[in-house]
Amino acid sequence: MLEHGGKLREAARLYGHDDWIDLSTGINPHGYPVPALPADAWHRLPEPDPELVLAACAYYGAPTLLPVAGTQAAIQALPRLRPASRVTVSAPSYAEHAHAWGQHGHALRLARYAELDGAVDTSDVVVVVNPNNPTGETIPPARLLDWAARLAARGGWLVVDEAFGDTEPALGVAAHAGQPGLIVLRSVGKFFGLAGLRLGFVAADAPTLAALAELLGPWAVSGPAQAVALRALRDTGWQRATRGSLLASRLRMHHMLDAHGIHAAGTPLFYWWQEAQPEAFHAHLARHGIWCRLFTDAARGIRLGLPPDEAGWQRLHDALQTWSKR
Repeated sequence: MLEHGGKLREAARLYGHDDWIDLSTGINPHGYPVPALPADAWHRLPEPDPELVLAACAYYGAPTLLPVAGTQAAIQALPRLRPASRVTVSAPSYAEHAHAWGQHGHALRLARYAELDGAVDTSDVVVVVNPNNPTGETIPPARLLDWAARLAARGGWLVVDEAFGDTEPALGVAAHAGQPGLIVLRSVGKFFGLAGLRLGFVAADAPTLAALAELLGPWAVSGPAQAVALRALRDTGWQRATRGSLLASRLRMHHMLDAHGIHAAGTPLFYWWQEAQPEAFHAHLARHGIWCRLFTDAARGIRLGLPPDEAGWQRLHDALQTWSKR
């Protein structure tokens, strides 16, 4: 299995501490407040809730959607819906995409964002993360739609992973996903801070969604996940307030990192930079009880999420200060 953020048990095993601040995932530390759930959410088999689909379509602006058990479920399933294809995956980006396509007989190629336009006409499938995880790079919607049209003309797909797209709604292309050739993945785990629900959505044309639903089988999304997500997707007041607080935190993080000589890119939920000594930096923060994400591949560097409270911000400041003065 690939490496991901989280894994605080591993952090404790390696470094001790019992008061970890987890900045390794890019998940909103102030997640949606989970309400008390009706008993039938727990006791009934989780038949699909049409109200959830309607709420999700309204929130994401999509014509139709399929709820899935986290976008990871769709990432693993989509390669099984096509015959052997020429697949280009943006890199560096969320590594599960390349891993999944590489396991099912497809001819896989990795391409940097600047190379993707040239790869469209020699690929059957192009996969891009927008905004990108971990670098924060973005691609304008008009360019994505052009790629989708060029691929669809040959029966191909453009798969756009918008897991971190809630804070950048102008980048979203889910509204166009009713047309053949465009598949958009969305997640409630990041912005809503509900990663434990394991709930995401796929926007695509009707035949693709039907094939995906058939492959994933019945009861793919739990009853509690559906009930919580329905509340969250309808709560426009919480969404508006959260976007404002995340933008304020983004400015604070930018100033803090800049003050310590770190020039990072990213989104309001995470910050990434090509640290010259990423292993040493990762170990330094770990000794302060701060768990960040270490990248040692093509995205060699560090990714930081948001501290959960004022004490967390202060601990991060102190750790950065001792690092810059080493």
